[in-house]
Amino acid sequence: MAKGWYSCFILFLVVQVARSEQTSTKTCEDLGFTGLSLCSDCQALAEYVKDEELVSDCKKCCVQESEDSIGKVTYAGAILEVCMRKLVFYPDLLSFIEEEQDDFPSVHVQYIYGSPPKLVMLDEDGNHKETIRIDNWKREHIRQFLKEKVKGKAVTS
Repeated sequence: MAKGWYSCFILFLVVQVARSEQTSTKTCEDLGFTGLSLCSDCQALAEYVKDEELVSDCKKCCVQESEDSIGKVTYAGAILEVCMRKLVFYPDLLSFIEEEQDDFPSVHVQYIYGSPPKLVMLDEDGNHKETIRIDNWKREHIRQFLKEKVKGKAVTS
């Protein structure tokens, strides 16, 4: 009987160690990584943002792609949510909205009081699939991310 208890205790410790190495979903959301779920996205983030701690946090929140996955995840559209009053604190985001948003016809800006800057990624039916916080993203990083991830229909001129 004591041997059975000891085995259960060891199993419990193994599970707890495994859980401690992976960051909780809530913690990942608080860090702004709800949308960057694939580890290849963390690698792409590392190319644009030279902050080792941020990339490390991303890697703690990601999942590895399966060997049989075909290409990277893309979306049909996105909603860029931001509080209009806070927009002044995000000059790169403001310049993106004013000067480059028209290049992305499948991306719509939605002003929501108190909302931190984020991208809500949408599927073909307009359903919410991922949310990505973009508080500290530079204008060119927003542009590059949307160029790679949003494959919506282009507007013909």
